[in-house]
Amino acid sequence: MDTKNRRSFIKGLMVLGTAIISGPGLAACTASRTAGIAGTDRYRIAVCDWMILKRQKLSAFALASEIKADGIELDMGGLGDRPTFDSKLGDPAVQQEFLNEAKKQGVGISSIAMSGFYAQSFAQRETVPQMVQDTLDTMKGMGIKVAYLPLGVQGDLVQQPELRPAIVKRLRMAGQKAQAIGAVIAVETALDASGERSLLKEIDSEGVKISFNFANAIKNGKDICKELELLGAKNIAQIHCSNTDGKLIQEDPALDMPKIKKTLDRMNWSGWLIIERSRDTEDVHNVRRNYGSNATYMKSIFQS
Repeated sequence: MDTKNRRSFIKGLMVLGTAIISGPGLAACTASRTAGIAGTDRYRIAVCDWMILKRQKLSAFALASEIKADGIELDMGGLGDRPTFDSKLGDPAVQQEFLNEAKKQGVGISSIAMSGFYAQSFAQRETVPQMVQDTLDTMKGMGIKVAYLPLGVQGDLVQQPELRPAIVKRLRMAGQKAQAIGAVIAVETALDASGERSLLKEIDSEGVKISFNFANAIKNGKDICKELELLGAKNIAQIHCSNTDGKLIQEDPALDMPKIKKTLDRMNWSGWLIIERSRDTEDVHNVRRNYGSNATYMKSIFQS
């Protein structure tokens, strides 16, 4: 190993060592792409707090620990007709409570989610700049480096390509603001990998990357591994690693996790793999079974 690579390797180990100790540090390692790091340091497994029925609840950390997840994706709260998210995380005292509980439970925060945009329009809501700023202020206060932004049904660039100029403009704005605090906006779109590369090129901001979702690739009849390689490691901020509900991850023939891991290894990608769905529809409300089984299986593949 030459001197330059050796220094990079040691620096990576130092960052990852800090991440094990603190919630904010663990979140900060999300965007790392350190070559040579493997096992539990290279891939971390998280669950969405809203999907385990713990949206913005301190008890999400204890539950995540119980089901052996490494972290949670913390949601900003609902939108509805409000000018911004229904979030209590703007209060520094509440932020500290969450960080203390994360440290106590040994559970990190992979990212903060703007899940309200699953059903709301990022292109058309007038107060989007305020929503973005509130999210970034929360991230800055908590040391979170990635914001998950799903464009959802009202921002579907396949079905509604006419929204593209407005979405590009707003993502460029959000990316610039994120970059200013050392963070990134991880956007999930309905586009394929080629389309997402073109979108990122048009946005032209280091503060915007992709949140890749296996379920979207499967829905569109795409090969997950080929899509990952086409998109490229540098363009992927995080991965939602589950399918739609139906089967647990280990029982789903559409999810070849050993092959996916080999692909990500080869790409030299590292970061958070976030379990959103893949619940057994015969027992859909059993959070501990669904997410515990999925987390255990994912760790057996990615952290062995």
